[in-house]
Amino acid sequence: MSASPVRRVLTLSTGLAALVALAACSTPGAKTTTGQGSAATGDLKIAVVDAQSGQNSALGGWEYKGAKLAVDQWNARGGINGRKIALTLFDDQGDPTVGTNLASKLAGEGYIAMIGTAESGVTVAMEPTLKAAGIPNITSGQSNALTAGGDPFVFLNGPTSTTYDATLAKYVIDTKGLKKIAMITNNGSYGKGEHDAFLAELKKRGITPLTDQVVTTSQTDFSAALTTIKQKNPDVVFIGSEEVEAGLIVKQARSLGITAPFAGSAPQGTPVYVNTAGAANAENTIVSSPYLSNDTSDASKAFAAAYLAAYKTTAELHGAKAYDGTEILLTALKTSNAATGAKLADAIRATHYQGLLGDFAYDSTGVGIFATKIGVIKNGQLTAIG
Repeated sequence: MSASPVRRVLTLSTGLAALVALAACSTPGAKTTTGQGSAATGDLKIAVVDAQSGQNSALGGWEYKGAKLAVDQWNARGGINGRKIALTLFDDQGDPTVGTNLASKLAGEGYIAMIGTAESGVTVAMEPTLKAAGIPNITSGQSNALTAGGDPFVFLNGPTSTTYDATLAKYVIDTKGLKKIAMITNNGSYGKGEHDAFLAELKKRGITPLTDQVVTTSQTDFSAALTTIKQKNPDVVFIGSEEVEAGLIVKQARSLGITAPFAGSAPQGTPVYVNTAGAANAENTIVSSPYLSNDTSDASKAFAAAYLAAYKTTAELHGAKAYDGTEILLTALKTSNAATGAKLADAIRATHYQGLLGDFAYDSTGVGIFATKIGVIKNGQLTAIG
């Protein structure tokens, strides 16, 4: 039976202001954060699983930094009921097989919860093992496939593709009146989720895409698909691909003479996308995201300051997502008296949290936030509309 809802609305600006001082002495890049104890003295073992190598390694780096900030803050305050939180980083290499093997490792080594991954396909592959072991997982993926199986141990620290693309379609089609739309997505879990969610929004409006191009996740030459798109002369090109691939697509599109703006969700709002595409090529990309900048609130400003102090680099969406997800997990551990398994999952579901991305309140599917905003890339930076 689920635990009764526990209303714990945290004010980030207060906690993060204290973290700014703490973060200045944090050591980035450490593989394990254990405080002064060890597993034998009752530390709570939490894993961060994300790509630390390969094409999606930037996402994994951002995620780990965000999670570590939250853990450092809690450990500085005494941990969970006096027990330190031991955070260990694992590299899934962006590979579902590696992820599955890591899930077995976590199950066999006493980890009570997992943060990650940022890659929907890897998380989907890990789900059965984590579920069987009763290990709650707060993931940064956004594919609807993550929640399709009704796994009670899976929680998202951001919206699903449905929310991202409903907001995007409303702006692109309903507000801007751009109805000549071409699509290019990849065939991975993330790309398929984006493809299906955005296509559903087009169908609601009686719109058929001018062309619907699907590429592979390992592809590097997109000339055939982009030539077809160019021939259709679209008003806008919807792109459903992770940061690096999306950047390559846009870079090649511009070299072929495609001038239409691109539109997409979270990956298109990141520095990796902009840097890969080139700032001039990424200009005017329309982005649907729950976290547009570090300057939208006192909480985001405090988070960004703490992140910068700790890691000497600028915070962005994925770090904020992982921070929110880790805060939700640690709050649930606190309110449940460090419960594990199904009781911890129930406590996560009962935790209401005012985060950097918005107000989290989980439903039965493991989704806790249902809104994004629209931004546009201007001069290499994601800028809020209006």
